[in-house]
Amino acid sequence: MNPTTTAAPPAPGKQRSAQYDAFHAARARTALVARMYTAAMGEDYPAEVAASSSCDWPLLGLMTARLCMCPGQLLVDAGCGTGGIGMWLARALALRLEGFDLSPIAVAQAAARRPHFFGDGIDRAAFRVAELEATGLPDGHAHGIVCVDALGRAADRDAAVRELGRVLAPGGRLVLTRSLRRGATPAWQEQARAAGLTVEHVDERPAEPEMWNRLYRLWIDHADELRRELGEIQAQNMLREAHQVLPTLPGRRAVLVTLRRPADAPAAPGAADRMTGPGRHPGDRPTPNERTAQ
Repeated sequence: MNPTTTAAPPAPGKQRSAQYDAFHAARARTALVARMYTAAMGEDYPAEVAASSSCDWPLLGLMTARLCMCPGQLLVDAGCGTGGIGMWLARALALRLEGFDLSPIAVAQAAARRPHFFGDGIDRAAFRVAELEATGLPDGHAHGIVCVDALGRAADRDAAVRELGRVLAPGGRLVLTRSLRRGATPAWQEQARAAGLTVEHVDERPAEPEMWNRLYRLWIDHADELRRELGEIQAQNMLREAHQVLPTLPGRRAVLVTLRRPADAPAAPGAADRMTGPGRHPGDRPTPNERTAQ
């Protein structure tokens, strides 16, 4: 390289992607983090899902009920991580699935897990790299969307809700986890209105803050093991998060918010009733079956 040339810094999305890539790659090398989630959640930990989030059996049941989806419809898992939540829901409800995440490593791991959930029917699920604020999905593409513990890490939460609302078909629902510090005013009413959505349900999750309390204390108590198993950088990131968030947990409110696009909203071109299958993208030539259906 010419010594007088200064390399441009990586874009913010690339920087965040690299952080998540490193985390997912490190976690794949050890079962230590999964054991800590198991210890923190107890019998509520859905081991098959293996999510790095607050997802437990009660949340899976609640999302199943709030989505109100029919077999064969399309579910989008926004900020899917390694894909366990979306694939569990898609299998339970006989849905098709598209998941996206900022991390290429997580997306690759999600794709590799498809046979476990779907056997030979892996074409029921597709995964791609994208951001919450720029999904690359068509208008009205999804009958339902789930977003678990991902919105809080978006660069622009308002823009992310608008984007997910754009992707939602008329009558479809977006279910997302939210967390508020003591005394904070929730923003979901305004965010929903700006996205053309209505707030259908707000379900309290009173046990979640205490779960994070147990998990973070496990991280701190086992700091040496984290360093040995995950490496110094990943361990320090986790420990920093634990020390920063622990003092904010008392009085914290955790909820599952269900937003709905009105059923009488105008359907956009390429809406869910004419959507392409998983793994297909806007602009692809229709298959013979799709041409017949149209």
